[in-house]
Amino acid sequence: MTALADTTDKTYDFVGIGLGPFNLGLACLTEPIAELDGVFLESKPSFEWHSGMFLEGAHLQTPFMSDLVTLADPTSPYSFLSYLKESGRLYSFYIRENFYPLRVEYDDYCRWAANKLDSVRFGTTVAEVTYENEVYVVRTEAGELYRARHLVLGTGTQPYVPEACAGLGGDFIHNSRYMQNKAALQAKESITLVGSGQSAAEIFHDLLSEIDVHGYRLNWVTRSPRFFPLEYTKLTLEMTSPEYIDYFHALPEPTRYRLQSEQKGLFKGIDGDLINEIFDLLYQKNLAGPVPARLLTNSALQSVRHENGTYTLGLRQQEQVKDYELQSQGLILATGYHYTEPRFLAPVRDRLRYDAQGNFDVARNYAIDTTGRGIFLQNAGVHTHSITSPDLGMGAYRNAYIIRELLGTEYYPVEKTIAFQEFSV
Repeated sequence: MTALADTTDKTYDFVGIGLGPFNLGLACLTEPIAELDGVFLESKPSFEWHSGMFLEGAHLQTPFMSDLVTLADPTSPYSFLSYLKESGRLYSFYIRENFYPLRVEYDDYCRWAANKLDSVRFGTTVAEVTYENEVYVVRTEAGELYRARHLVLGTGTQPYVPEACAGLGGDFIHNSRYMQNKAALQAKESITLVGSGQSAAEIFHDLLSEIDVHGYRLNWVTRSPRFFPLEYTKLTLEMTSPEYIDYFHALPEPTRYRLQSEQKGLFKGIDGDLINEIFDLLYQKNLAGPVPARLLTNSALQSVRHENGTYTLGLRQQEQVKDYELQSQGLILATGYHYTEPRFLAPVRDRLRYDAQGNFDVARNYAIDTTGRGIFLQNAGVHTHSITSPDLGMGAYRNAYIIRELLGTEYYPVEKTIAFQEFSV
């Protein structure tokens, strides 16, 4: 789709800004609703989802039912199974007997869905949002105007670079650009990977598998005391439920922020099978002699300097409280993603709600504005909605909830109780 200038005084029911999986799911779910007229604006020329991490064999950590629509509408023509059927791969997926789509496959599915929608405007960058005559006016960098009674923000999170690396020179990369830079990294004498989530583990396994082909030294550094597995037991998964959202959202703000820090292992850990594969690969390669790979735990990054093509990392072993240095030619930061409030919201900041930490005060219905139903937020509410915020499996639930707020009536059934556990007194 291409950007189309809005030269009329038309007022949409809503404008979605940003088109990641969550807003794309909203676009699919609102497409058949005649009572809702919305448009989605995305700055990229086409749909793109973590293309820098399309490692061979890498798959989602959630089953295929966590697609764009199924958990809100299993009959939707935009489901992952509909995509497989149209692509001629439904029986192959069935025979594969694996519920977890490949990452590159999920991206292709999202592209397939986006290309079927008339409400999507790619190549459209939002410059500012104002509030005029009781409607939001979205101005693009190309001078287009889109008026709407509601906004749904889906700009997503941005690669996080630690403060120790601020202003650092050289050719270090964030893991989001790994595939584009893999060949250049493997030409170096040494590579250091910082971080210990799923992406870091996938990269380490990928580089380790080819370490004897290229002859580099490989380091994997984490500040965590160990390489934590993702907790994926069924009672833990019940924390991605309407009941747990109700419970978590009602907790005092300081308690929610404390839990946010403590619950990282519930959505930022490593797939247990991958941890075992890494160990087995280390064992296998070690049979021919010591493998030139180091796994360094409890090591917090304190500083980094770059001189003559070499990075010197200043690390602190946190349990021993000892500082040490590590040198490396290549540096990969698998340090996650961080939400940054879009600059285009500056003109309407007086209409937004913030908590004591300066983050959006996201209401239970996902609204962040003072009216409580004007601007809705996708995937930036771990501090208010816990681990359900980034979870692909809860995207359809959140969108069904937002659609109910936009319509004033329930179009897709919104689940209220699904858990066996009782979270509150």
